[in-house]
Amino acid sequence: MTSSPYYDVLVIGAGLAGMRAAIAAHEEGATVALLTKVHPVRSHSNAAQGGINAALTDRGDHWEDHAFETVKGSDYLGDQDAVEILAQEAGQDIIALEHMGVIFNRNEEGRLGTRRFGGQKRARTFFVSDFTGQAMLHVLYEQIMQAKISVYEEWFVTSLAKDDHGGCAGVVAFEIRSGTFALFPAKAVIMASGGLGRVYEPSTNALICTGDGMAVAYRAGAPLMDMEMVQYHPTTLKGKGLLITEAARGEGAYLLNSKSERFMERYAPNMLELASRDVVSRAEQIEINEGRGIKGCVLLDCRHLGRQILQERLGQIYAEAKTFANVDLAEEPLPIRPGMHYQMGGIKTDTEGRCWDVQGQWKGLPGLFAAGETACISLHGGNRLGANSLLDTVVFGRRAGTCAAEYAKTLPTLPISDTAIEPDRQLVRTIASRQGQGDRAAALRLEMGTTMNRYVSVFREQEGLETASHRINDLKARWPGITIQDKGQVFNTGLVAALELGFMLDCAETIIVGALTRTESRGTHFRTDYLNRDDEQWLKHVLLYHTPDGPPHVEYLPVRITQWQPQIRVY
Repeated sequence: MTSSPYYDVLVIGAGLAGMRAAIAAHEEGATVALLTKVHPVRSHSNAAQGGINAALTDRGDHWEDHAFETVKGSDYLGDQDAVEILAQEAGQDIIALEHMGVIFNRNEEGRLGTRRFGGQKRARTFFVSDFTGQAMLHVLYEQIMQAKISVYEEWFVTSLAKDDHGGCAGVVAFEIRSGTFALFPAKAVIMASGGLGRVYEPSTNALICTGDGMAVAYRAGAPLMDMEMVQYHPTTLKGKGLLITEAARGEGAYLLNSKSERFMERYAPNMLELASRDVVSRAEQIEINEGRGIKGCVLLDCRHLGRQILQERLGQIYAEAKTFANVDLAEEPLPIRPGMHYQMGGIKTDTEGRCWDVQGQWKGLPGLFAAGETACISLHGGNRLGANSLLDTVVFGRRAGTCAAEYAKTLPTLPISDTAIEPDRQLVRTIASRQGQGDRAAALRLEMGTTMNRYVSVFREQEGLETASHRINDLKARWPGITIQDKGQVFNTGLVAALELGFMLDCAETIIVGALTRTESRGTHFRTDYLNRDDEQWLKHVLLYHTPDGPPHVEYLPVRITQWQPQIRVY
């Protein structure tokens, strides 16, 4: 086909944010479709392990406490109006999920059980063992099927289509199964395509997390915000990058160095292993750098929890430790290290998911919405608290879906020419027809990933960032000459990998430019040449706009503060 049916709302990505947005738009009476490059239940939301936060008043908890700890965790870069919405609406979405069929763990009284996560003084994390994301994902997919929402599986988006006024009016995509291009016209597009973890090597992220949505929106004119804020999770397996959930420390696991010291007593004497993730990751890296690590790792000690707790409440990581590290968590500590995990930055949106400012304070792309990790509202600022990501997907996925449906009702159905397909189709033909032994996507991707992990990780400084910039620019210059072996159209994974690499290189460039621009240390962005947080100069967001032939154009936005003034952040 060259053109799909015309939809009111087209959602790109079928993880938790995308499916929640699609359900909300459908409930508003919009015609909705989901377009995804993998089957919905293979989305990376599957990998979320530990839980989802909410402050329920019947537990004696208060949304203000949750909001403050989120703002503090963000190192005061989170926009506080957005954080307040997250905390206020969390409870209703937890209950809605349970009513849909998510079987959260319960305590001895039969009530929803909780565990404590990092950066929070109370246990307000609801969970399904240690596979909460997977449980939520399957339930939302059931809702999609029940609502008979159209799902286009294994379609790869290459660009956004625009109307005569420059607004977003759909997407251009090709079917991976057949190589057939099509235009998907829509009154509103919601980008919910997930993160960019594979820009780094290793990463906790699935191979599908290649920043496609961020790069597509960026190239079309939407700004990316705070891209320098890349979270390294404190507990990942060396080499493989496999995530070991924060829930282990929430259940009481310790972090030990080579001297068997609980070293977090030196870095966060009150919260210890449950300090915010940036604090714990830096502490681990310092221990490793100063020679108190074990072969580039520290140890996660779960032995005192007992085999029963490990198997009942942490069954997934119990099995993973045995399978991938040959470690029985009930018998010996597990070597772990910080690993790239989450992108706090993304496509700039307002609190309704719009990628343009109705008040005109910043330039965006009308008709485009975003939600989930691909978006930056900004909730998480300089550092995300554990178990706030799942909450982000359902609260702001729902809000984006509702707003997109309402927006679509205000627009007439306007025809979009199929000629929008031609530039992308020609690019694919050029890549497929290129002869010779040029650069391969896998080699360039590995060089990109190791460069980012070496120079743009837990600790950063000017010289290393400039080195990374030069190397990424060199890879961008080599990308147009990339060659693939498979010249066919059917399931051409080499072609997909080449296109994904192009998107990732754009994302890598924005991360480095953001990191060079922000001359302070805040949250996960820790510069050894600018050791202190500088609220006077840098209590603001960095917005990056695509330019066709040069580096990104930089603009700024002030952080929105409602009730919590910045203070020294200690745990």
